[in-house]
Amino acid sequence: MAGIFIAFKNINYEKGLFHSPWVGFDNFKFFFTSNDVWLVVRNTLSYNIVFIAVGTLLSIVFAILLNEVLSTKLVKVYQTIFFFPYFFSWIIVAYMTYSFIGPYGVFTSLLKGMGVNFDFYTQSWIWPILLTLVSIWKGLGYMSIIFYAGIMGISQEYFEAASIDGATKLQMIRKITIPLLMPLITIMTLLSIGKMFYSDFGLFFFVPREIGQLYPVTQVIDTYVYRMLKVSGDLGMSSAVGLFQSAMGFIVVMLSNFVVKKVNEENKLF
Repeated sequence: MAGIFIAFKNINYEKGLFHSPWVGFDNFKFFFTSNDVWLVVRNTLSYNIVFIAVGTLLSIVFAILLNEVLSTKLVKVYQTIFFFPYFFSWIIVAYMTYSFIGPYGVFTSLLKGMGVNFDFYTQSWIWPILLTLVSIWKGLGYMSIIFYAGIMGISQEYFEAASIDGATKLQMIRKITIPLLMPLITIMTLLSIGKMFYSDFGLFFFVPREIGQLYPVTQVIDTYVYRMLKVSGDLGMSSAVGLFQSAMGFIVVMLSNFVVKKVNEENKLF
């Protein structure tokens, strides 16, 4: 937190951090008066909303499916398969993606064999879909295990009683599993909302492979700041944007928690 002051200074490397001149909110003005600011903010928020909604829903579904697997050995196999991509670095994921959709990739070659010539790295409209698929594929196992642990914590007496009353599996999921998972779902969603103004730098920087034609749909706040910092070397501006992201994340979490508290106080984060 002590480094926040950098956002209000014009960093001079000869004078050092503490002796550089104060510039007030000039670093923030530079960002907000940029031509691309609303584009990168829109992309950042849009992607995060989709990631949170789709990722959470699929994670819950996979966790429930894991819970329905009777064999303990099979559960461990499925957990390993789903969780393994989480350990891949984004550089590895980027090369894997390129091996599928690059000019000589597996999927591209398959399309060519069908008489369809399609260059994924020049078609910007498809990249929101591709980035969503890659992000969910990489993080699905991690989120699923969290929800699976929550399901394992539910007392089996509820399910046994429901089974005696003649409830089907689907009815048990709707009336027991989902309601008892709701506090965990709410907490995970609130924590994700706190990072809505942040984006996974590796996903948006490495996977699209720095192709300028894709910037309108792949440029987010983090990659924009990095590229501006690389060009201008302005440490104060990048710190100002980081402070803006943190402040907005704090505000969004507080508002979301306030709404949850009004709806159901038991599910609030704090």
